[in-house]
Amino acid sequence: MTTACPISSPADEFDPFGDGYQQDPPAYVAWSRESEPVFYSPKLDYWVVTRYEDIKAIFRDNLTFSPAVALEKITPTSQEANDVLASYDYGMNRTLVNEDEPAHMERRRALMEPFDPEHLAHHEPMVRALVREYVDAFIDDGRADLVNQMFWEIPLTVALEFLGVPDDDKPKLREYSVAHTVNTWGRPEPEEQVAVAHAVGNFWQYAGGVLERMRERPDDHGWMQYGIRMQRELPEVVTDSYLHSMMMAGIVAAHETTANGIANAVKLLLENREIWEQVCADPTLIPNAVEECLRHNGSQAAWRRITTTPTEVGGVSLPEGARILMVSSSGNHDTRRFEDPELVDVRRDDAADHLTFGYGAHQCLGKNLARMEMQIFLEELTGRLPHMRLAAQEFSYVPNTSFRGPEHLWVEWDPADNPERRDPCVLRPRVEVNIGEPTAAHHSRPMRVVRVVDAADDVRHITLVSDDGTALPTFTPGSHIDVECADSGIVRQYSLCGSPPAPVQPAGCPVPHTPRPQEYEIAVLREQESRGGSDWVHDHVHEGDVLTVRGPRNHFRLPEQAQRYVFVAGGIGITPIRAMAAHAAREGVAYEIHYLGRERAGMAFVDELATEHGEHLVVHCSGEGGRADLHRLMADLSDRGRAGDLHLYACGPQRMIDDLTTGSADWPEGTVVFEHFSSTLGELDPEVEHEFTVHLADSDVDLVVPRDRTLLQTLRDAGRAIPANCREGLCGTCEVPVLDGDVDHRDVVLSGSERRAGDRMMSCCSRAVGDRIVLGL
Repeated sequence: MTTACPISSPADEFDPFGDGYQQDPPAYVAWSRESEPVFYSPKLDYWVVTRYEDIKAIFRDNLTFSPAVALEKITPTSQEANDVLASYDYGMNRTLVNEDEPAHMERRRALMEPFDPEHLAHHEPMVRALVREYVDAFIDDGRADLVNQMFWEIPLTVALEFLGVPDDDKPKLREYSVAHTVNTWGRPEPEEQVAVAHAVGNFWQYAGGVLERMRERPDDHGWMQYGIRMQRELPEVVTDSYLHSMMMAGIVAAHETTANGIANAVKLLLENREIWEQVCADPTLIPNAVEECLRHNGSQAAWRRITTTPTEVGGVSLPEGARILMVSSSGNHDTRRFEDPELVDVRRDDAADHLTFGYGAHQCLGKNLARMEMQIFLEELTGRLPHMRLAAQEFSYVPNTSFRGPEHLWVEWDPADNPERRDPCVLRPRVEVNIGEPTAAHHSRPMRVVRVVDAADDVRHITLVSDDGTALPTFTPGSHIDVECADSGIVRQYSLCGSPPAPVQPAGCPVPHTPRPQEYEIAVLREQESRGGSDWVHDHVHEGDVLTVRGPRNHFRLPEQAQRYVFVAGGIGITPIRAMAAHAAREGVAYEIHYLGRERAGMAFVDELATEHGEHLVVHCSGEGGRADLHRLMADLSDRGRAGDLHLYACGPQRMIDDLTTGSADWPEGTVVFEHFSSTLGELDPEVEHEFTVHLADSDVDLVVPRDRTLLQTLRDAGRAIPANCREGLCGTCEVPVLDGDVDHRDVVLSGSERRAGDRMMSCCSRAVGDRIVLGL
């Protein structure tokens, strides 16, 4: 296809087969994330999408954005190569990866049971034994290529075991798998195409032969045998051609991504030595370290879709039939979604929100098998070879758009320092494998309290530093952290009220660098009707204490560009506004602060704000006769507000929020943003609620949500590990994807446009409008 749009120079030069993309896809398209997040690549004849939310929106809508091209050859091959494939009767058809609805979901449901965590757990002993055996083979050598000697063969063996395929042809299958990758996602030279076609053709015939042998023993273990048995029950859904295609695709998908994923992970951790040593010392970090490695340096660099109708992505109009390359690895580095995304942070509490496994109905079925394998690899290597280091080498990659992992990974160590020579206990498993996403225990951050002062009457200003010496992620204004109130089971969210470090311009470097913060600051008001959190902080937090913290995260984010800010803070709502005002002053954006309070003695930071912001600050202290007239304020701002020339950010009590909401009813969407520190949500009243059914589409399970139970409680009762903190619709932690059905939104997290889109909900408080809702779980 062609595009009439002007093509920028970076878009014209975009080459996913070049060394820049192969070595570091997120860095290669960093320019796009910042200035042109959706662009047309004439070399590739694809539209390229690089921001997290745009990619996630495409994943959500399988009707507008069909996966039909996911396995299409991205580089057209010669007629000679096509003739070679035809000579093998090559007939790769639809699989779970590239099939449209409704056939996709029917087949996914029919074939997903072996991927349940309880079924995957049966494979753990076999994986442990394999990893131990392979490490035993080279641990006394002092040098190894982990890809060739371990990372490629073990995931292949596990994949074959899981699929029920004989493993006596592993070298041949490795050749076939690489050929399939190059054939589908690569750019083989014309002289290579025929050889690749022969390998792919042989792979196709091999898969067909194995499948026929399996039909003779359909009751054996293995996913393919399970599919053969399901074919008896659902012959229209699980067809012969489908099984043949899945056999071939399954061998690649079940092992290549895991092999690349663990190679990328070990390389990343060894390049960040302090993080490697942190994981060596504390193996409970391994489950979340796996997620952070998949986010920062995952094995799946990109996914593909094609539009079925004219549509829009990120404000850019796309025609019907537009091919899309979603650079998911770029989305995983989007500062609009992840705080300090370049930092390798194994305590990052939202690392599992990465896009490496895809998202929604087409999310990778084998993700938990991959997680289990990667955890066992890391446990074995960090326990037995903590002194391992990267050897001097240049890293090479098989040139393609989508799969990514080093072809070799040379490491070295001194065998005399092997811990097991001194302590055989090292050989014992050190941590229980977590099959699924990490829990809160896996990504909490220990932070030491170094200062506690009174910022105002009943307001404690608390300064925290990293307790283990690892770097703290930088954060954007409006961010918050979660603090566990020890032994109480209570978790509370507190805004970071300190200013993020300002960017600096190192000498001779064209790119500004933002130093990482040395500390986090929060301020906590003792609430008169405390639900336990503020009382605990005031009564139990002292200098020298170590708190369990998660975050930072940001649901109250400033826009990328603004002509003018108006900040309104009521009482303790000054905490996020303090950081925002400092940012506006530093950036030179016009701003004003309206700070509302009853008595000046109870208004935190009021004196320092006056010193720092001067005439930009207006203090409305009702005890001094300066009660705020918010209706007049909004009337004075109305012309510029309706024109969209200013952005209003406010945090405070609900009455203040309500007045500002009324006064800005006709302002453009997104120009007025609120942060709530209280919720109008009370206990469920069974007399006014109604029972509804929730259908879990990915699992083909129906659950009934009673009138006296929340959706979150119902999902957890059914064994779904949905994270949650506030349980009042304040923090956004318990968000679940909605595929169908109208939502009764009761949270204070989602924007108006997000509510209208209806593709997500907060499970702790929101409910179905009707009798049924469908979730992407």
